[in-house]
Amino acid sequence: MTLVLLVRHGLTASTGTALTGWTPGIPLDDRGRAQADALAARLGPVRLDAVVSSPLERCRQTAAAIVAAQGEPAPPLREDERVGECRYGDWTGQPLRRLAKQPLWRVVQTHPSAVRFPGADGESMLDMQHRAVGAVQDWNARLGPDAVYAVCSHADVIKAILADSLGLHLDMCQRIQVDPASLSVVRYTPLRPFLLRMNDTGGDLAGLAKMAQRPSAAAVGADSDAPVGGGAEG
Repeated sequence: MTLVLLVRHGLTASTGTALTGWTPGIPLDDRGRAQADALAARLGPVRLDAVVSSPLERCRQTAAAIVAAQGEPAPPLREDERVGECRYGDWTGQPLRRLAKQPLWRVVQTHPSAVRFPGADGESMLDMQHRAVGAVQDWNARLGPDAVYAVCSHADVIKAILADSLGLHLDMCQRIQVDPASLSVVRYTPLRPFLLRMNDTGGDLAGLAKMAQRPSAAAVGADSDAPVGGGAEG
């Protein structure tokens, strides 16, 4: 199995007011730094083989806090543009209240697979999902079947990855909530992914530390099987 810990960055001064997208120079604010430190402390007992981050500053800061809390030897920190924010094109930097009045906003809410954001550098949400899921699959292969690693990214990107893990059409991703500094966990096996946690903002992670010490899928044999009837406790 491979455990992938999907982390959304903490709060910034513009969170909830403007669509920052790939705008440079948007760091975590005081609340976001506190969130990142708290999440990093929770993740401390879970030994990570790597931390993969979006290149954007708010994610790099969150990822750096996670690495710092791991102790020695610290896991490598890698940047990957494929888990970077969706490229919102001409929407970038605009107030969310203004964008909510545009016809495309309703399409984003109800039919995101049909959306391509306006402007020369606007990206489709489907292309964003393809690159993000491809990145996770690539890192799974690079790090191996026993790896436990974190991916620090953005809400829309994480929602797209989670929808894929659940076998949902991208249009269903808007039913998923991903809060700032939240943790979602997907266990990838040879047969299927298993969603273990979603939008966790304060739960005990001791169970993840134990799961990370389990033998590999090859040794277990039935690691890809889902329990029938709910399975045994623990």
